[in-house]
Amino acid sequence: VQLQASGGGLVQPGGSLRLSCSASGFTFDTTYMSWIRQAPGKGLELVSSISADGHYPYYSASVKGRFTISRHNAMNTLYLQMDSLKSDDTARYYCTKGTGPLATRARGQGTLVTVSS
Repeated sequence: VQLQASGGGLVQPGGSLRLSCSASGFTFDTTYMSWIRQAPGKGLELVSSISADGHYPYYSASVKGRFTISRHNAMNTLYLQMDSLKSDDTARYYCTKGTGPLATRARGQGTLVTVSS
């Protein structure tokens, strides 16, 4: 299983970023996918999830209305559009497959998002 997240960077508060995750080594189009994040000194947090067919997205209360999750099954790619970014969104973002405890899910190296003026 390989999960390669990209698209992070430094952005000012109120700005936007689009994260991508390229997946391989499993059947992407039948797999429930999620974005999780870990802020400095904090634990893992589930940010957003999406069903295999792209329906039924879930968002945590902290990002609902600002983030949009999507997927392109033909390209084995998961996306996270992040708008109206806040300093509290600063974290390393990972894409994960399946369900279960966050710490046990397969994830790659992630991509770092820093929201700062």
